[in-house]
Amino acid sequence: MPEISAKLVQELRKATGAGMMDCKKALEQNNGDITKATEWLRQKGIASAGKLEGKVAAEGLVESYIHTGSRIGVLVEVNCQTDFVARNEAFKHLVKSIAMQIAACPQVEYISVDEIPTEFVESEKSIEMGREDLSKKPENIREKIVQGRIEKRLKELTLMDQPYIKDQNITVAELVKETSAQLGEKVQVRRFTRFVLGEGIEKKEDNFAEEVAAQMGKE
Repeated sequence: MPEISAKLVQELRKATGAGMMDCKKALEQNNGDITKATEWLRQKGIASAGKLEGKVAAEGLVESYIHTGSRIGVLVEVNCQTDFVARNEAFKHLVKSIAMQIAACPQVEYISVDEIPTEFVESEKSIEMGREDLSKKPENIREKIVQGRIEKRLKELTLMDQPYIKDQNITVAELVKETSAQLGEKVQVRRFTRFVLGEGIEKKEDNFAEEVAAQMGKE
């Protein structure tokens, strides 16, 4: 086995974002071949997806999911860099899982916090600052409490901050990052639409008591 130099370990670490010991092990497992070591790290899901952030992801899939009963439907677009990865079963599974996640989260309106309009954030902050339970607290304490409440509220509205429905120990963002590292390509959720049967339609609500009285009057 060739000697694995610190310089080679550092080069692999810079390229993949993986930890030093993981890089050393990858190089040892692949006789010092940095290309094979990179592939090995990706197969293990260790290579950092962070190194892929600057890449352009224009391929991918548009997936649909119809929940049991056909009352809730979802369309979601998830992107990757190549058509080859778009056909990969791990990527397909990720896209389907995200579509199901969206169906299960009626409160989610945005992909990430940075998509939420500033006007909405300011409005929420104004509402929180005016709450009675904070009225007697010092200004600096109020600011901290409100900031915490706002951050929690915004995360409730964003897909990437949701606990993954199949594993509550990770978020959707972490799921996407893990899959990205596994596939060796940038993966991102671009957009989604959630359909709820009858949503937005003004429904006529009949008064049951009046209906019964009317029927009895006819008789």
